Amino acid sequence: MPPRARVIAGKIPLYLSSIRIWEALFATPFAYIGMVLAADGWPGWHIFIWLTVALMGVRTLGMSANRLIHAKEDALNPRTANRHLPQGTLKSGEVLGMILVSGAMFIFAAYQLNPLALILTPVAAGYVILYSYAKYFTWACNLMLGWALAMAPAGAWIAVTGALPLQAVLLSLVVATWAGGFDTIYGCTDYEFDKEQGIHSVSGKFGVARALWIARGMHLLSVSALLALGLWLDLGYYFYLGWAIAVGLLIYENSLVKPEDLSKVGVAFFRMNSYVSVQLLFFTVLAVVFQRHG
Repeated sequence: MPPRARVIAGKIPLYLSSIRIWEALFATPFAYIGMVLAADGWPGWHIFIWLTVALMGVRTLGMSANRLIHAKEDALNPRTANRHLPQGTLKSGEVLGMILVSGAMFIFAAYQLNPLALILTPVAAGYVILYSYAKYFTWACNLMLGWALAMAPAGAWIAVTGALPLQAVLLSLVVATWAGGFDTIYGCTDYEFDKEQGIHSVSGKFGVARALWIARGMHLLSVSALLALGLWLDLGYYFYLGWAIAVGLLIYENSLVKPEDLSKVGVAFFRMNSYVSVQLLFFTVLAVVFQRHG
């Protein structure tokens, strides 16, 4: 292996941790839910593989752009000062390289899927880059993050069918309000820093206590939309079991954080939301495979 390639290969763990690869457990299961529902089962290996490549590409694009755009305040914020750019373990040029490579990967994967997927790549790529600037202008930035993740199931539906029906939009609403809610919770940990730096957020606009209630409201809307989707598509009792578990997990998640005690935000943010998405994928597959085709 050439020396340059050996250096790049040795940094792969850094590249993956810089984009917090484990957080792919948030939106990726919902993308596969959209895929399974759109195909009414298994869509075939071609769609599955290229959809997965597209998801990896657009997520890496958005996360890398986020790290580059926010590098200055990340260095000032105690919560983010240990990230790769502030610590110097990755250089700006390397992160820019990740943006270019992942963007090309995203476009090529969309080309392998269908014309509509390819046509919409500039919209998706532009959004996942530009939403990182939202916190400099609007308190709705947390909800805008939710819509960045919500493109995953919509994109999956397009990958399978070449169209975007209302059912896909409803599933995207589920994800947008779910992710917007948990990002609002997570953003409360930066309340003091954001106020000092003039950075916008839901908690900065309304205070931590009201922000937590807004997050609960978004989660209520999310599970309501999810139930409506199950009824619309007649997904059956396996799906409703997954829905009930998701409701319980979100109730527990919101009970973990209080205005005077945000110490359990980490558990609420990653562990609970990973459980929500993964188990919903599991029960959706059961509903489609064993109830509709059993």
